[in-house]
Amino acid sequence: MVGLAAVFGAGGGTSSYEEVENTDLILLWGSNARAAHPIFFHHVLKAVNRGARLIVVDPRRTESAEWGDLWLGIDVGTDIALSNTIAREIVANDLQHDAFVEGATVGYAEYVDSIMDWTLDRGEAVTGVPADVIREVAHAYAKADRAMICWTLGITEHHNAVDNVLSLINLSLLTGHVGTYGSGVNPLRGQNNVQGGGDMGAIPNKLAGFQDIEKDTAARARFEAAWGTPIVPEYGWHLTDMFRAMERGDLTAVYCIGENPATSEADNQHAVELLEGLDTLIVQDIFMTKTAELADVVFPASNSAFESEGTVTNSERRVQRVRAALEPPGNARDDIWIITQLANRMGAGWGDVTPRQAWDECRSLSPMHAGMSWERLEELGGIQWPCPDEEHPGTMFLHARLWEFDDPEAQGPKAPLSIVIDDPPVDELTEEFPLRLTTGRRLDSYNTGVQTGAYTSPLRRGETIDVSPEDAARLALAEDECVVVSSRRGSVEVPVHVDEALRPGLVFMTFHFPDQVDTNVLTIEATDPKSGTAEFKAAAVRIDKLPPERRAEAETAGAISGGGGGVASGA
Repeated sequence: MVGLAAVFGAGGGTSSYEEVENTDLILLWGSNARAAHPIFFHHVLKAVNRGARLIVVDPRRTESAEWGDLWLGIDVGTDIALSNTIAREIVANDLQHDAFVEGATVGYAEYVDSIMDWTLDRGEAVTGVPADVIREVAHAYAKADRAMICWTLGITEHHNAVDNVLSLINLSLLTGHVGTYGSGVNPLRGQNNVQGGGDMGAIPNKLAGFQDIEKDTAARARFEAAWGTPIVPEYGWHLTDMFRAMERGDLTAVYCIGENPATSEADNQHAVELLEGLDTLIVQDIFMTKTAELADVVFPASNSAFESEGTVTNSERRVQRVRAALEPPGNARDDIWIITQLANRMGAGWGDVTPRQAWDECRSLSPMHAGMSWERLEELGGIQWPCPDEEHPGTMFLHARLWEFDDPEAQGPKAPLSIVIDDPPVDELTEEFPLRLTTGRRLDSYNTGVQTGAYTSPLRRGETIDVSPEDAARLALAEDECVVVSSRRGSVEVPVHVDEALRPGLVFMTFHFPDQVDTNVLTIEATDPKSGTAEFKAAAVRIDKLPPERRAEAETAGAISGGGGGVASGA
């Protein structure tokens, strides 16, 4: 959200799912949408079947890449190098959209100066992508009538995540592929309602509707009047800042809602130590997670998918109604009810707040939601923001205003082209740690497995360290052999899976089975200073064979034949 908000003023994807189906070229960058966003990928397949080109940029030859016209097997962490090389090729061949660049952007001359050293040969040397393939992508993207870039965590889970996003936005601005039907830049959200959470102000520098808590004094005054209390005009902490504050002793109490950082944080052994050191930890969740097990108080919450009333916002900015189909079990209660009860018992006097009342308050304070009445959401089956009044149909694609070259008032702020510098992963490859570990998801499981681990799937296999055939041969590794994988932070024991989708030097794991193999023991805590996102996609590791006696124990325990056993140990 940070990169999009910095350039366009709002942290939402610019395009709708309908446009995905009708575009001419889709550049899927750092996203295995076939496995991680399968519903969205159906829209991509409709476009492919209609004749659109699909180009996939990913270190692995993923299930998504198998559907593509081109696969760019990029070296992990060289996304900016690749985007700058593509941009340089566009400019060197005069393929930029001159009218849009001149009329809708700022900083073009400085941006061009910053990319001119990124020749095709240099780009190939840094990224591992052949120069002729980079050339083909640059020309195809620039010349397409309609083109969009879609990305996910392969772009954002890096120590330079925001710069990665800015580098992709640069390509859209350079070619005019934004603000028109079928062209845009679109992050595919990693979890359900991530877009809605940001829209509601669940980020440290914005109020609902992406209104800046420090800079937008008028918005702050509206919230203060509605809430009857002053708002301190200072940015708060994102998640990584919170853990740093715990370490300093500045944060001693945490209220954790629907988050499982004891498992999901990078270098999670350190995260658990900090959570255990809090004076007070309150967890509100639908499962007894590892974080909940550390808590002083646990509030059992209802499942927002089918036990709650309210709204949800998807990746195309569509706000939709959620309706309760079941009563929550036992003592579980709706999130709004729990929070309201806490407020009342602390003397705030909120009374009984219904989901509709909460939504109407949001509409009264967030201009981009103002026209989305409860009745209209029901009647229309959802509305895309911005929707400023009840006569407005919602907005299919964003930033059409940028094309109003002759009307500065209608156009609003021009979009800045950003100078971004290639910055390799923090965890360097060495003789001791020569393999690049990247992480991701599989189709049948979700995140740390809390929501999916309790049921079976015919697609599911346990955790493995996926290695290329070349590395398996070089290290004399056999399928299902249990090995020790080590980083600078710790080690895990895990079975081997030989995967032809991987190139030599690249290995892959998921976070789906932390009770068997705690992958986040290996990952690095290096974070992006702007977004607070950790570099889950780039750790340096080595693989060692188990000693004979330990191998026998692992076989007896079923770690090898079961394809999912393993243990973790600290460094």
